Amino acid sequence: MTHLPYVIGSYMLFARLALGLVVSTSLRLRLAARRLRAIDPRAQDLP
Repeated sequence: MTHLPYVIGSYMLFARLALGLVVSTSLRLRLAARRLRAIDPRAQDLP
């Protein structure tokens, strides 16, 4: 059972990476939608 810390560590690293990608993507999407609303009057229907 000496390999258990490495397995747990790799899963934790993956979880952090996945969470970072989700946060980064959501922030970039929000910024892109805000920029689109600023330059395109038809984009008023976007959330």
